[in-house]
Parts: sequence; C-alpha cells; structure tokens
Amino acid sequence: MTVTRETGSIEILLVEDSPFDAELMVEALKAGSLNSRVTVAEDGEEALAHLHMGKVSMPACPPDLILLDLHMPKMNGHELLAEIKQDTDLRRIPVVIMTSSEKDQDFLKAYDLHANCCVSKPMNQEQFAVVVRKIELFWLRIARRA
Repeated sequence: MTVTRETGSIEILLVEDSPFDAELMVEALKAGSLNSRVTVAEDGEEALAHLHMGKVSMPACPPDLILLDLHMPKMNGHELLAEIKQDTDLRRIPVVIMTSSEKDQDFLKAYDLHANCCVSKPMNQEQFAVVVRKIELFWLRIARRA
C-alpha cells in the first residue's frame, strides 16, 4: 500500500479491552518499520464512535487497518465487525481479528462476517510482537487496497 496521507503516517485502530495486550501491540507496532499512529478503543462501542467521528469530521481519514479482539464488554468484536462490514464507507478497511479464543466457531463466525484475517494471540510475549509485526508488514506493505 502506498501511504498517501499528508503526514505519511499509517493509522491503526486497535480495539482491545486488555490493557496488557493493547500495550504489547502498541509497542510492537511502534517498533515496526512503518510510521504508525495507533488509536486504542477499549470496546466495540468506543471503536464505532471513533470510526463514525472520522466520517463526520473530514478531512480525518479512516484507519488503514483495524486490529480487533473478539471478547469485549458492551459491543463484542463480532458485533463491531458486522457494523463495519455493513457500512459502505468502512467495509474496505482491513479488519484483522486477534483473539485468545481457540474456538473454531469464533473464527468461522468472524469469517462469515467478512473478517479479512483471524489470528490466535500467542501466549509468549516475544512471539506476540513477531505476529503483530507480520500483520503490519502484510496488510500495510504487501496487500494493496484501492
């Protein structure tokens, strides 16, 4: 993907209710090779409000990537994913599910709701950082969006 923002930065929306996991992801993204700006939302409702605020307050740009946990309070990841993929202004944003769930039905439901990718969160802190950097590399450097 070619960065076309005036600032040259990549916008990432991280939707994660675990402060520990959120901190690990933010650190991994900041250590990456891209100039990433990460906004953290603690639940689906907060994330949806952020996404809709961006639509209203143009020229704010939507995020280039959404990293989404499934199991959260208020509005869970599946509910948020359904909202994003039904919205014509948001549906093309890549959504990567990062979950500690090992249940096949969680992954199947996410793909049925048009998640772009589902990843199990590694338990090892070092592997966690590697996985986040690989997601960043693929979705923001290799994969191309219109």
